[in-house]
Amino acid sequence: MIKHSFISKLVLAAACTALSTGLWAADKLDARQRSIVAIASHTANGDLEALERNFAEGLKAGLTVNEIKEVLVQLYAYTGFPRSLNAIHRFMKVMDERQKAGIKDPIGKEPSPVPAGINKDEYGAKVRARLGGRDEIPAPSGYQLFAPAIDAFLKEHLFCDIFIRDNLDEQSRELATIGALGGMTGTQGQMMFHFNAAMNTGTSQAQMHDFIGVLKTELGDEYAQTAQTVLERVIKNRAQKK
Repeated sequence: MIKHSFISKLVLAAACTALSTGLWAADKLDARQRSIVAIASHTANGDLEALERNFAEGLKAGLTVNEIKEVLVQLYAYTGFPRSLNAIHRFMKVMDERQKAGIKDPIGKEPSPVPAGINKDEYGAKVRARLGGRDEIPAPSGYQLFAPAIDAFLKEHLFCDIFIRDNLDEQSRELATIGALGGMTGTQGQMMFHFNAAMNTGTSQAQMHDFIGVLKTELGDEYAQTAQTVLERVIKNRAQKK
């Protein structure tokens, strides 16, 4: 009985230590998620040498080849084709070197076929609303009325054609998005929406702080501080809505 009591106390003490130091697994992004953020951030800022390291770390962390491809494909919508294509070419180089070295990486699944006859505008509008924490599609306003073409492209292409591809879950897609936004300047407005969206897809507040830590490691203090300032606003706004 004494032995069991002693062991129980040790387990409890270890749990308390983990919680107090922020090492509890549920409060951290896992290695796979951290790799998605790192890959996205360096795709955005064009640091191809860092990307080579990120790709290797991502594969080691459990990302499949197709998941990394999917992150890079999605990111063209946020970073532009040049950055996305540069990253894809560098990933091709990394994969070629790994294959020559006899390393066999899991390919992963392909996306399922898109249902025939889908209403892309409606589907994309629903996805965007859900990511934004809304139960209903809000009436168009602002830029949506000023430049309706860009709104149509956002709904039909980004939030339908891209987000409907099921070989990468929505939480991972949002981590890739905020990683890319964190690797650019002047994107605070978009960070506001997508930090919220990341949390609406299941990323915890503690994991968002860990995300800031990844940015600091990969990009430095200035980028991390910009993202931290936005995150504090998002957290404050979410608390006021409860």
